[in-house]
Amino acid sequence: MRDMTEKRWKAFLVERPRTAKLATTRQDGSPHVSPVWMDLDDDGSIVFTTHGSSLKARAIRRDPRVCLCVDDERPPFAYVIVEGTAAVSEDPVDLLQAATRIGGRYMGPGRAEEYGRRNGVPGELLVTVRPTRVIAREGISD
Repeated sequence: MRDMTEKRWKAFLVERPRTAKLATTRQDGSPHVSPVWMDLDDDGSIVFTTHGSSLKARAIRRDPRVCLCVDDERPPFAYVIVEGTAAVSEDPVDLLQAATRIGGRYMGPGRAEEYGRRNGVPGELLVTVRPTRVIAREGISD
């Protein structure tokens, strides 16, 4: 097993569409994990969209500390854990752009606009996670 460099973990997050698992804390303090489609901004922030009434959106608004885990389940196995602080935006231009970009990553360029229109609408939020700590390992089974 070896640590990934910053350049490597950023590449790992975007080299193919992997679903991130987002961890937040419920109002009663219990944990909550939810899958999200995401992308990486040029500054190293992770972006995803969610509906404003979702449990994850409510949790982020209450406590912006989050954790994301992205892994490769194929040997020799790898993972990236990102702890960070989330900020939400309802800006329609930024939301549509991010939703289109994320939709294209997961569903292919031919369906990017479709998913952008579906997920870049009023009621949805753009969430930006600024990493505060990253743990990234690869070659787990080597």
